[in-house]
Amino acid sequence: MANHPSAAKRARQSVRRAAVNRLRRSQVKTSMKKVEAAIAGGDKEAARAALKSAQPEMHRAATKGVMTKNAMARKLSRLSARIKAI
Repeated sequence: MANHPSAAKRARQSVRRAAVNRLRRSQVKTSMKKVEAAIAGGDKEAARAALKSAQPEMHRAATKGVMTKNAMARKLSRLSARIKAI
């Protein structure tokens, strides 16, 4: 338990921010799964559209510190390469 008011506030903030980060991480995973499903279905146009909607989510997550910039870039690169290979 926090012994100072500032420590109590930090604990409250950390709970709120963890919830927001969990939501962002979940949204990124969901959008990536939609791209994966479109790739598995072999529909290039649907995969492109899914990637186009997933990109801002992933960039936002990297900007907010939920995932690192390199991880986001690597995942986007691999997804776009797989779409290109269809």
